[in-house]
Amino acid sequence: MANVRTYSPSVRVGNWNEDLCLEEDTLKDFLDKRDQGELLVQKTHNLLQNTLKKVDLSVSTDGLLHFGDTVMIVNPGAERNDVRDIRQRDPTALCLNISEYKAHLAAQVEAPCPVSASRIVKPCIRNAFVITSVDGTPNGQPLRYGQDFALSTTEGYAGNLKLHSDRVSFLKCAKKSRQQEVSLVSELSHFTKWKIIAFEPQLRMEYEGLPVQANVKLLITHSKTHQHLNIAQDYVARTPFGYEFEVTAHMDLDSHRAEKETNHWVIITGTPTDDGRTMFDKPRPDPAGLTDRPTEGTGEVRNAGLDPTQTKPDITKEERPTMEEMLTLIEQTAKGEELPPQTQ
Repeated sequence: MANVRTYSPSVRVGNWNEDLCLEEDTLKDFLDKRDQGELLVQKTHNLLQNTLKKVDLSVSTDGLLHFGDTVMIVNPGAERNDVRDIRQRDPTALCLNISEYKAHLAAQVEAPCPVSASRIVKPCIRNAFVITSVDGTPNGQPLRYGQDFALSTTEGYAGNLKLHSDRVSFLKCAKKSRQQEVSLVSELSHFTKWKIIAFEPQLRMEYEGLPVQANVKLLITHSKTHQHLNIAQDYVARTPFGYEFEVTAHMDLDSHRAEKETNHWVIITGTPTDDGRTMFDKPRPDPAGLTDRPTEGTGEVRNAGLDPTQTKPDITKEERPTMEEMLTLIEQTAKGEELPPQTQ
């Protein structure tokens, strides 16, 4: 009980002068850290402000991807085919996963930096990547299927890092899934080369050398190891932005030797409008065409642009004559009699 202070420093009891000096020093240190921006709350605010800053994606006028375009790499997610299926997953975007400790000490993202798949699909510093040429192709030229390229982060705070991967070893692999690790490095090499493969397996040879369309499903393959960019949906990592999926390079195949949805990606571009949306947010056309069908989860009926009061046109099928009528027509034709008029 001798070291317990039972009175405030204003009470002149014990080492009251020392207690006053300690409180003044504590307040002075707090004010100095606040002026220099070294408080934890200030560092956290700066981290969120830097990494979640809005980025304008490139707009594709011809529907193709070009070198130098700023895009997002989005996995469309997995739909639930059955109410008992628990593997439903929302769309996620490939993003850099900077640690909170390094973010508080560094002025920009430093290599090596891990990556993850975040549910934040709005374009920002974290999930914006630039299609970079590795074979001397100038910016503005279309990217082609099977052509090597690199994915770089944006300039500035993101550090212009390149997406990197290498073969699995005993000491170098993903932390949780133990699959081929994917990270961001600062130097270009043959470990940072990727290529696009067509989504349809039976048409991949025909697509080889053709320009890559934007905003369509495709596969992103590592040129050296021939492993697809993959989301390890069974493994999540804790980040300053919440729990996010681990990203690896792994060919995830089903029983038919076809790639699963964890290998499917869409390279998203921007829209010409100024509302900040991307092509991923653009509403899809109704595949039902002019046929009416109820909206899922509601009792409303979509009419595909027709007047709601307009009824569906009555489409009558052509009536075919029966066997007896056909025999009667044949007999009348043979006798030369006049045939009755056919009803339309």
